Amino acid sequence: MDAPTTDAPTMLQLTRHGEGGHVVEIALDRPSAMNAVNTELAREITATTAALAGDDTVRAVVLTSTHERAFCVGADLKERNGFTDAQMMDHRLVSKLAYRGVLDLPVPAVAAVEGFALGGGMELALSCDLVVAGEQATLGLPEVGVGVIPGGGGTQLVTRRVGWSRAASLIFTARRLPAAEARDLGVVDELVPAGTARGRALELAAQIAANSPVAVRNAKKAMRLGMGTDLAAGLEIEDGCWRATAFSGDRKEGVAAFAEKRAPQWPGR
Repeated sequence: MDAPTTDAPTMLQLTRHGEGGHVVEIALDRPSAMNAVNTELAREITATTAALAGDDTVRAVVLTSTHERAFCVGADLKERNGFTDAQMMDHRLVSKLAYRGVLDLPVPAVAAVEGFALGGGMELALSCDLVVAGEQATLGLPEVGVGVIPGGGGTQLVTRRVGWSRAASLIFTARRLPAAEARDLGVVDELVPAGTARGRALELAAQIAANSPVAVRNAKKAMRLGMGTDLAAGLEIEDGCWRATAFSGDRKEGVAAFAEKRAPQWPGR
């Protein structure tokens, strides 16, 4: 059963999906501004991701939008236009926490992109582990066109996904990417018919949630920590995460369920 939470923030809608509610959908819900990220929305994203990170019942997160024409159009430039330099720096700290909150989720996160995902909107999507986009979606990092640079992880995340030269082309030209080209470049992982990205993202999250939560969390930890190291160090990180998984209750249950030819009932510890 899909059930909205009773204490959803004003600019986010939270819904738990499936038996046990192990998949949590975070829907950006600021339709009047096409989900542009202002200070209030950034604070809500930070608070929400922090709460989910500390919830052991959560096995996967899906980031969506309630706006059919936009996932998120990036920073709220109207709000920023009135900032003093001091206010700009204060907002910078708030904004960084929001993007890191998504990036640092200990469980897999899937972005469902329909419509525009520009600037900070594309960075929110790239902060997730997988990006599913409808075929009419448009992505881009246009920040240099308004006198700033991608500051929500874009310079780092897109370069890691597509390589230096392709990332340089996207960031330096500020051009917009049609969804099909974004998929071909590797910015988007899966392209689906328009209007179906949310459903496909929820399907992927359900597949993830059916697996051992201990194993999935440790696999993500090994991948993230190992990505910035050399191979030898990465293999040592993997070994530590393997040990943390191999002696868990989930491993015992997984082996027993396989031997008994039944679905596992993961203890999650």
